[in-house]
Amino acid sequence: MASFALPLAAAPWTGHDTRLIVMVAVAIAVIVSLIALCDFHPFLALIGGSIVLGIGSGAELAKVVESFGNGMGATLGSTGALIALGAILGKLLADSGAVDRIVDTIASRSGPRLLPWSMALIAAIIGLPMFFEVGLVLLIPIIVVMAQRTRTPLVLLAVPALAGLGTLHAFVPPHPGPLVAVSALKADIGTTLGLGLVAAIPTVIVAGPLYAKFISRYVRTEAPAELVASLMTSRAKGEDTDEDQGRATGGSAAVRTPGFGASLGVIALPVVLMLAKSIADIAFPGSAWYNRLLDFLGTPLVAMFLAVLVAMALFGWGLGRSRAEVRGIVTAGLPAVAGILLIVGAGGGFKQLIVDTGVADAIGKAAAEAHMPILVLGWLLAVLIRLATGSATVATTAAAGIMAPLAAGAPTVEASLIALAVGAGSLFFSHVNDAGFWLSKEYFGMSVAQNLKTWSVLSTIVAVMGLAMSLLMYTVLV
Repeated sequence: MASFALPLAAAPWTGHDTRLIVMVAVAIAVIVSLIALCDFHPFLALIGGSIVLGIGSGAELAKVVESFGNGMGATLGSTGALIALGAILGKLLADSGAVDRIVDTIASRSGPRLLPWSMALIAAIIGLPMFFEVGLVLLIPIIVVMAQRTRTPLVLLAVPALAGLGTLHAFVPPHPGPLVAVSALKADIGTTLGLGLVAAIPTVIVAGPLYAKFISRYVRTEAPAELVASLMTSRAKGEDTDEDQGRATGGSAAVRTPGFGASLGVIALPVVLMLAKSIADIAFPGSAWYNRLLDFLGTPLVAMFLAVLVAMALFGWGLGRSRAEVRGIVTAGLPAVAGILLIVGAGGGFKQLIVDTGVADAIGKAAAEAHMPILVLGWLLAVLIRLATGSATVATTAAAGIMAPLAAGAPTVEASLIALAVGAGSLFFSHVNDAGFWLSKEYFGMSVAQNLKTWSVLSTIVAVMGLAMSLLMYTVLV
């Protein structure tokens, strides 16, 4: 029977440990206050909180700056390029029409009763390479138009889409939060990806179609009339244009749109490469040529780079775009993640101060004396920071940094499950301090109360299901 508890700390609890715990609480409170009350960007808030933690812990000022710089550099060095490549891939998928092709193909084969399940599947597929906000913006037209055409309650389609996007964003690399957790906890990215996908399946089902069927009885809402009119008109014009192009070329209406197989294949390529690396390491350990090849191809940076190259070839040059146009699409995908990169980097600096000042060791002693399960501790830390800051990325970064020393030397599967638990906690009860809360509210025409019943509750279901799945897999695998 697996034991979830941390081992008892060898060193006794001291007054200095108490001071460190108090100071990290003060530092987090400073970060929260700067974001929530002073409307600071999280990047600046994390720098401010890091300085407070460093000075309050008694560290030399020069050491505070050095620790923060080292942590920021190490974090961006391991995750920055992957986040940028993910943004480029998402932009290529969106601008080429590959996303529309996936959505239209799956939706056209679904009857009215299967539409919520199809929407969850579409959102999960799109959520693999795309950030939550980007995926939601792409899906909004589909959800609204589909609800209008099929006379399906909007909530019945919106909730599965939100569940699919949110779950993949919190559970699975190459999203920023899971990437940071993998890096901080020294987990294997392929193992984390595989376990995240396993956990995502029941989570999306429960938080998506099943919860949608329940809550749609009590929450009735309509998308803003202006949005509906705009989408229905633009969709109709787009279809007319496609038909005109098809007649002019003597071909089909979708002559310049990527095929369903190609669109799905590009999304799956980095996932397959990273999973293949981990499976090969477990099933066929050794240093044969195929091990070395899969180790290289399954490295996250290489896998994402290859996916971007394939997407450029298929969705850029293959559709008749010039080299300048493809370069423009690639360039346009980068500015959107500049803020995310800065937040992730500053979170890494904060994490390094937590380690270098001894805060993490103090938290480890407290958790060990309380016999708190390590997965529950990571999840709870992420929940508290998420509720306070409203940012899943900040919550994951800070919680993973605190957990890193406690997870040092943990087996591969255990480290990945800690990363999964932290990622799950980072989505707990999205409310008014989260940008995703307001996106959902405005796009789907909900009141604050209605959005709390739908988006906030489903995000909590995702967080609780993620913890439950990580504990279950811990019991079975560790």
